[in-house]
Amino acid sequence: MLSKFAFSSVLALALVQARPTEAAPHAMLGRSTAEPSLTTQLRLADTAADRYALLPTDEDFVYDFSKNPALPLADGESFPALVGTGLSFSYSQLPGCGMTFVHLHPRATEIFAIASGRIHSEMVPEGGIVDSKGNQRVIKAEIGPGMMTIYPAGSFHTQVNPDCEAANFTAAFNSEDTGMSLVADQTFAFSDDIIARTFGKSIAGEDIDKVRHAIPNDLLIMVEECLAKCGKQKRQV
Repeated sequence: MLSKFAFSSVLALALVQARPTEAAPHAMLGRSTAEPSLTTQLRLADTAADRYALLPTDEDFVYDFSKNPALPLADGESFPALVGTGLSFSYSQLPGCGMTFVHLHPRATEIFAIASGRIHSEMVPEGGIVDSKGNQRVIKAEIGPGMMTIYPAGSFHTQVNPDCEAANFTAAFNSEDTGMSLVADQTFAFSDDIIARTFGKSIAGEDIDKVRHAIPNDLLIMVEECLAKCGKQKRQV
């Protein structure tokens, strides 16, 4: 979800640092000679000791979620101390009547645990995994405080808070760079002909564009039936 240096850029920067006399030709070609980010330096470090040297203060090993409300995910870029651990961690809440957009993490398995409140979870594992009737299996669960569920890497999943109050959760990932794909948004990014064929031509032409523009821009969707029950107004996105 956050930008990363491509491997080729990292390699080029490493070569520039190793051979300063060759930096001028690269600069003439318009390539950046800026110092790599801290995250990149940590990934390029030869040893764990070298990584610790790049994190000289005790504060480098503390991530305060309360100071980063817009970024409730500690990963290799937002919290460089995680570089080399293969881990990311999220601490946040799902508002009352909120639903996360159907999404997947291409590079990480997620363990999702509830601290307070209640969440209805649905997960679709990889294709070919069917139920007793031969249909694509959908794993549904309702989890509350002290309970957790798991979303294997690449599985489609979503969480719905059916109650009026926020549900607090934590999520752990086995990657420093989880990635995120929004299923509906990315599906309808294809050309109209591809979408029409994918859906058996059940939608075509203007209907495709209508669906495409109806997809919310936000990662959070508000459930209207729940809002009505709770006497809340729909959040503007």
